[in-house]
Amino acid sequence: MRNTTRLTVAQALVRFLAQQWTERDGVEHRLIAGCLGIFGHGNVAGVGQALAEQGAGTHDPLPYYLARNEQAMVHTAVGYARQSDRLSTLACTSSIGPGATNMVTGAALATINRLPVLLLPGDLFATRVASPVLQELEDPRSYDVSVNDCLKPVSRFWDRINRPEQLPAALLAAMRVLTDPAETGAVTLALPQDVQAEAYDWPEELFARRVWRVARPVPETAALARAAELLRGSRRPLIVAGGGVKYSRACAELARFAGRHGVPVAETQAGKGALPYDHPCAVGAIGHTGTRAADTLAREADLVIGIGTRYSDFTTASRTLFRQAGFLNVNVAAFDAAKHAAETLVADAREALKALDDVDWRADPGWTSRAAELAAAWQAETDRFYGGTELTQPVVLGVLNEVAAGGVVVNAAGSMPGDLHRLWRASDPGQYHVEYGYSCMGYEIAGGLGVKLAAPEREVFVLVGDGSYLMMAQEIATAVQEGVKLVIVLVDNQGFASIGALSESVGALRLGTAYRKRGPGGRLDGERLPVDLAANAASLGADVLTAADPQTLRAALAKAVASPRTTVVYVETVPGPAPAAEAWWDVPVAEVSGLAEARAARERYDEAKRDQRPYL
Repeated sequence: MRNTTRLTVAQALVRFLAQQWTERDGVEHRLIAGCLGIFGHGNVAGVGQALAEQGAGTHDPLPYYLARNEQAMVHTAVGYARQSDRLSTLACTSSIGPGATNMVTGAALATINRLPVLLLPGDLFATRVASPVLQELEDPRSYDVSVNDCLKPVSRFWDRINRPEQLPAALLAAMRVLTDPAETGAVTLALPQDVQAEAYDWPEELFARRVWRVARPVPETAALARAAELLRGSRRPLIVAGGGVKYSRACAELARFAGRHGVPVAETQAGKGALPYDHPCAVGAIGHTGTRAADTLAREADLVIGIGTRYSDFTTASRTLFRQAGFLNVNVAAFDAAKHAAETLVADAREALKALDDVDWRADPGWTSRAAELAAAWQAETDRFYGGTELTQPVVLGVLNEVAAGGVVVNAAGSMPGDLHRLWRASDPGQYHVEYGYSCMGYEIAGGLGVKLAAPEREVFVLVGDGSYLMMAQEIATAVQEGVKLVIVLVDNQGFASIGALSESVGALRLGTAYRKRGPGGRLDGERLPVDLAANAASLGADVLTAADPQTLRAALAKAVASPRTTVVYVETVPGPAPAAEAWWDVPVAEVSGLAEARAARERYDEAKRDQRPYL
């Protein structure tokens, strides 16, 4: 007879998760490093009881962390997974109803960014004996629908466990997706609350230590030969390094390949830091938020070698940037490799770069030299933006860049990702953490908490604007509770600066983008709101420092770094020079309008639209 252990479904789930590991290059990592959760009637007697029974302390098999918002806890798991190069992540448990639907935004962010997170929302009674239960969505078309079905389109794997017997197969499928670089994203296992508490005799082998091998697929021989022909025919190649380079830990191979073959390297938001900013082949950010160096080269390149990038519209400047180039795409996911009618090399980035390095070929020396000259000119431009005497946003970034050497900067939405992409000088692959696949306001503090949990040895600098802060600041309390130290730079510019500028550019007159009371005419253009963000941060348990100029900012950051406590450095920025976009972004403009500003914007839009390429 098989040896069995009698446990509830939730107890079996917790015991299983504690025994899952990943392995790559001979190094093992715990796959599910902990569980974030907020308890309600839909999970407290199931997953909550199981976590309590196994201990749930930081030294227990599956540590438990109390979050303040379900969306935020998914962001924390994403930050953890990204800082761990997708080899480790956190689980997130919620009750049914709003707890579950709060996780939808976080799940979308994870899946869009190709980052693994495990979601464990509570669900209705599988037996339906008590329906409709509290927070149940009653769908007259089917009794098998709950709000958890909202998570289906944003999950890479989704299942509902209606019987204990279904759990083992679902768990194995979930772990497979979490550990597959080509398929990973949010994974959801919906857990009916009665099933969570149901006992079953489980085979003991379910709880054996299991190691999931994270593969490094090598290039197919024929595909490699076709790629080599493309390289040999190119005189003006440009590499676009995406997040896949960093997740593959292929940065050394990228540096060697680029240096040996004289190929300039531009970086996406996710790929920034793949090369140190001062590497001879580094030309900086590319696309709508790109540097003049990278975008100039992109317009002139005859071959774009995309490595680990999904080619978002910001990267391609809405398909207007690569005007003469063909594409060679290296990606572990065939879906991304095939974009833009490219020649595809479906493989792990590190293995592909090793193979391509053997091709006897070099870029035109004049092209390589020109790239270096353009990059040097941009570094001089960066010095100019960093060197102001007032606290403009670029000056804040410059001071932070100086202080944060060896640390990690975390950001997500607004105008700061653009300035960071162009100006930040990343010295190592793990230093730059900007979430720009979903560009989710509110990610910053929660994501920074995840980064710090994954890399406690590094200083983590969370850079957050007032708009994002007001959407989701409460995980400061989580950081304080856990004794997890963050340095949070809170930049107050009285509203949504990025969208304000975009609104003005499309003839929408900055409507709804400033934090002001209603004025005499009934518009939101009156006095500034009397919101004290510094006092709010202090009320959540953080120490708070303020800065009024570059010198006091530098001193405040130094004090925050020296402190063992989470510290918020509050900065009110002033308008000032910032780098302009070197490339276009397709945001449709009203075709007809009574506003002269909108009509002028439409003329500019129609002119820019003519440069779009279909890329087939």
